[in-house]
Parts: sequence; C-alpha cells; structure tokens
Amino acid sequence: MNAQTERLALTGAAGAIEAARDAASLQGGTAPRGVAIIAHPHPLFGGTMDNKVVQTLARAFNQCGWTTVRFNFRGVGASAGAHDEGCGELQDLLAVVQQVAPQGPIALAGFSFGAFVTSHALAALWGEREVAQAVLVGTAASRFTVAPVPPEAHLRTLVLHGEQDDTVPLSAVLDWARPQILPVTVVPGGGHFFHGQLTLLKNLVVRHLQSGP
Repeated sequence: MNAQTERLALTGAAGAIEAARDAASLQGGTAPRGVAIIAHPHPLFGGTMDNKVVQTLARAFNQCGWTTVRFNFRGVGASAGAHDEGCGELQDLLAVVQQVAPQGPIALAGFSFGAFVTSHALAALWGEREVAQAVLVGTAASRFTVAPVPPEAHLRTLVLHGEQDDTVPLSAVLDWARPQILPVTVVPGGGHFFHGQLTLLKNLVVRHLQSGP
C-alpha cells in the first residue's frame, strides 16, 4: 500500500497467515485509536488483501488514527490451507485479532465475502472486546448467512452498498438489515467494486469514523 507497509507472518489453525500492517496517520505525540482488522472479498474469485476496496478501507482507517492490518484468508497468497466457505475464514480473522491486537480497542471491516465473515467476528467478539467501529461494504447477503449486528453496535456500524451492485443485489442487503432496523448507506449508481467511486467510498468511511463513539 505504501513504502511503510510492514509485512507480517501470523499463524492460524490452517497454518501461516500472510498479513500487512500500516501505521496510523498521527499528529505528534498522539497515540493510535486502536487496531482495525480488514477482511478481503471471496478467495475463489480473486479476492486478496490487496483488493482496491480493502486498501481504500485501510487508508480511511489510517487517516482517522487507526493502525490497520489486512490479511489473506487461508489458501490465498502465502496463507496456508484451503477455502472453507467462511467457517475457517472466521477462525483466521479471530486468530489475526488475537495476535495483532490481544488487548485494547479494535475495529472490524470487510468487503463482500469479507463483510460476511466480519459480521460473524463482530458477533463473536462483541461483549468480550471493545469493538469501537465496524464497517461492512458490499455485504454478501445474497450468497451467505450474514450475522445480525448486535443492537448495541448499530451506531458504531456503517453498512455501505452500491445501488447498482450486480454481484450482491441491494435488495438482499435490505432484507438482511430490515428486521434489525439497521440503516444502510446507499451509493447512487455504485457497483460492487465502486469503480470510479473509491474516493467517495473513502470519504464516507472517514465521516463515519470521525463521528462515531
């Protein structure tokens, strides 16, 4: 992502986990707000931690004072193992959290398949850890069973979706969000990968992070 990106070699249930850490953008003497862990889109369709939406999320969190960690799910890049339809990937995400942020505030973010996995990580960690922020982009609600967002986490959670997403229809995300009365921020004309709208995506995430609890 930039010259200061630190490559990490972590360990999960399936073996090695390849990860990358970027430092927060801080004013002199200011401590980071915490560590944000960001999950990538579907491994079987080319998803990696270097996906442009994932990198855009990382830049937004960095700008708002968060250290960010992106990682490759099992079977992607230098990460060991094989695709596990979300179950093993949840364990990967939780293993990353335990190793890069064993204590202190954390944030969770994910794109597409990564948002689905992140939803389950949020459900698993809520009440055990201080999850200060959550961002779910292009949430794969038409393809997977996305976990409900804990009611107490609603104000800390940004759900972003493109109006014209042809991979995950907006209607599927609304069907998931409606019973929870969970707001969804819709980008007019936006597709699944937000081509030509990554700056807008970043600005919406920054606004959420700056206004959150």
